[in-house]
Amino acid sequence: MTTASTGGPRWLTDEEQGVWQAYLHATTLMEDHLDRQLQRDAGMPHTYYGLLVQLSRAPGRQKRMTELAKDAKITRSRLSHAVARLEKNGWVRREDCPSDKRGQNAVLTDEGQDMLARSAPGHVEAVRQAIFARLSPQQVKSLGEIMQVIAGGLQPEDTDADLPWLR
Repeated sequence: MTTASTGGPRWLTDEEQGVWQAYLHATTLMEDHLDRQLQRDAGMPHTYYGLLVQLSRAPGRQKRMTELAKDAKITRSRLSHAVARLEKNGWVRREDCPSDKRGQNAVLTDEGQDMLARSAPGHVEAVRQAIFARLSPQQVKSLGEIMQVIAGGLQPEDTDADLPWLR
């Protein structure tokens, strides 16, 4: 961004810089914390766990690959790699989409559902300890509202937006 009067950069204020650095610090530590917990307890990264959760909540425990990429907020190539690893573990299988022969569905297997059931309690506790045990109910509400505003501003509705799942 530039300032209207000088055409130069509109630098962050000291307060904004502090908030930005705190956000980066917290999100980096959070991702590392959740990845380490899931690797230790379930042998999978946080992204894979999220895919299993998405599939477990979908009708018939299956979701079209393009929709799964959108819901996971990842590129289609990253999703394809992740699903290949989940298939290798026996937790997911791919099936042709009956309504569109070009598409594929990812399907959560019984083994994948069992793995999710075993790993969920530890993961939920890690999330609870890292976030919700540290915040008051009002802070939880505010954090949710803030994250919705930020996500809404970064996820435009137009079809030619540069979003991960469209790449």
